[in-house]
Amino acid sequence: MKGIIRTAVAAAVVVGVVAQPHNHGHRHLHAKKHAQSGVERRDGTVVITEVVEGPTVVEYVMQDGKSVDSSEAEKGLEKGLYVVMGSTKPSFTAPAPVASTSLAAPEHGGQFFEKSTSTSSVAPTSTSTPPPPPPATSSAAPKPEPKGPTGLDADFPSGKVKCDKVPTDYGAVEIPWTGTNGWTTLAKFGKWMKGVAMDNIESPISGTCQAGMMCSYACPPGYQKTQWPTEQGATGQSVGGLWCNEDGFLELTRPKFKKICESGAGGVFVRNELSTNAAVCRTDYPGNEAMVIPLNTFPGSEYPLTNPDSSSYYRWQDKPTTAQYYVNNAGVDVEEACTWKSAKFPDSAGNWAPTNIGVGKSEAGETFISIFPNLPTSNAVLNFNIEIVGDISGKCSLKKGVYSGNNGCTVGMKPGGKATIVFSS
Repeated sequence: MKGIIRTAVAAAVVVGVVAQPHNHGHRHLHAKKHAQSGVERRDGTVVITEVVEGPTVVEYVMQDGKSVDSSEAEKGLEKGLYVVMGSTKPSFTAPAPVASTSLAAPEHGGQFFEKSTSTSSVAPTSTSTPPPPPPATSSAAPKPEPKGPTGLDADFPSGKVKCDKVPTDYGAVEIPWTGTNGWTTLAKFGKWMKGVAMDNIESPISGTCQAGMMCSYACPPGYQKTQWPTEQGATGQSVGGLWCNEDGFLELTRPKFKKICESGAGGVFVRNELSTNAAVCRTDYPGNEAMVIPLNTFPGSEYPLTNPDSSSYYRWQDKPTTAQYYVNNAGVDVEEACTWKSAKFPDSAGNWAPTNIGVGKSEAGETFISIFPNLPTSNAVLNFNIEIVGDISGKCSLKKGVYSGNNGCTVGMKPGGKATIVFSS
């Protein structure tokens, strides 16, 4: 099975937000998308320039540089013959923010203060006979119960957990419909050599994590994985997860991060005001970028949406990345929504979902949230409305299939504020 590079050249340009790519797949297919840049940085500030829109051109290229006919490549994608192993360039460029978001930081920010107290440790002087020792039953403290994993709060014991199962005891979430035993991406390339880029990467779409693989995983809503190797794909593929060593045990790929899931920058939520469920699916990045990480929202409930901090999150070729989500029609089961190709809804779910959301906290400290159509992949129209409300810089919505911006919209969130993405009829 051969790899393909998909190149999309888009003329839309914006400022301030660089999120993860939205070209996806399953095995050796490689995606890259280039966009003109309208961002200038001067003395640490972001200058917003005019949005210029134009056509998107998609080109397919083999890993050896040979062009592939677009119809042939698309057929291979449809049949699952090719799979994206990351992108050669983060491709999501959000529509420009509707207003400036350079706002003062809140007092104290995320700091907390601890007040300490002290007591005298000097024993009183006594000339009397010392008191008798306490009864034998109270002379020794009870032995503490042995502690096991405590989910998201547990440090991962690198090299001591077997590879055949997603480590849910340490906060990871098993995704049962992936076909890969609950893992989100399996990347096989033989031997992990420190300091050497990975080549000949394969991404099995069935089986489980085995020796010689990087095994990527999902985390709960509001959280994201902390593990990915410094070494990445030789041709720009993104690779993430835990390493399964030759003995069949999982190793941390960023040993300084002992917990395998971490919360994002926070502040962004999704509220479902519909009469049925609506699934929001995050791409597995770094990984094969399939939209399999689920947030299944239900009527009357509010959920955190992971907001990556670009200053500490995964960097692609030393460029900051954020998160991309696929919004599926109301009523679509999460297994059909958070997958590459839905059997029931082949033209309007999964990779063909109608709408995307981009979220991320920039290196300058501002959180940006975008709503935009899933073009050129899908022509589907979302069957409900979306509006971003809260401590934001302007208006951004999708109502009756029409975006408040010309080709989507972006708002900034006030530092320390809260923004809610509302789903409604």
